[in-house]
Amino acid sequence: MFSALDNPAWHALNSKHQEFAIGTALAKRYSPDIVSFVAFANMHAASLDPFIQTGESFFIIGALPSLPPNWEILNELVCLQMICQQVIDVEASSIHALSETDQQEMFSLVTKVQPGYYLPGTQRMGNYFGIRQDEQLVAMAGERMRLDGLTELSAIVTLPEFAGRKYARHLITHLVNRNLAAGIIPFLHVSESNERAIGLYERLGFVTRRKISFWLIKKRTAL
Repeated sequence: MFSALDNPAWHALNSKHQEFAIGTALAKRYSPDIVSFVAFANMHAASLDPFIQTGESFFIIGALPSLPPNWEILNELVCLQMICQQVIDVEASSIHALSETDQQEMFSLVTKVQPGYYLPGTQRMGNYFGIRQDEQLVAMAGERMRLDGLTELSAIVTLPEFAGRKYARHLITHLVNRNLAAGIIPFLHVSESNERAIGLYERLGFVTRRKISFWLIKKRTAL
């Protein structure tokens, strides 16, 4: 089962997230209003070119396929891919389920703290939860790529002025325990340079499965 995490976007687009898939039998992308991820069954990406707009930037996760000449690598973000298979002791906090009505507020929060990976439609990928102070959304976390038996936790953010209150810990605990109770193993991706976040995840019971790259690619011109 864990081998699917070597190519998580591909397996998500062919299982729990089929409704968001655009492409062919060998190459698929998420609908561009959902998230900027593309994925491949083999090591050739050219068949997906017609489904990507000229000038568009997007991410390939994992092994980099053979790219068309009009695609340019902009950046490589090396992450630790971590999984959690144990229930976390519950920590009290006032956690609220977020929905489509919170879409713009969620997008604004993530964009302030961690821009580039979250779009207004990303909240449709899974369940999201937040913590409010004086009716303001100050912290949130949720589910992004969903595969058979596996769910990625993502958008784990807190406004800087509310840091140190363990909001991220409370939200992660809620999501981990909720998924494990449903027989689903949670996983996440964190930059290998983010030692503070890695330390938190390890204390909560996450273990590193592997390193995996998020490649930022741009389609410069039409083929």
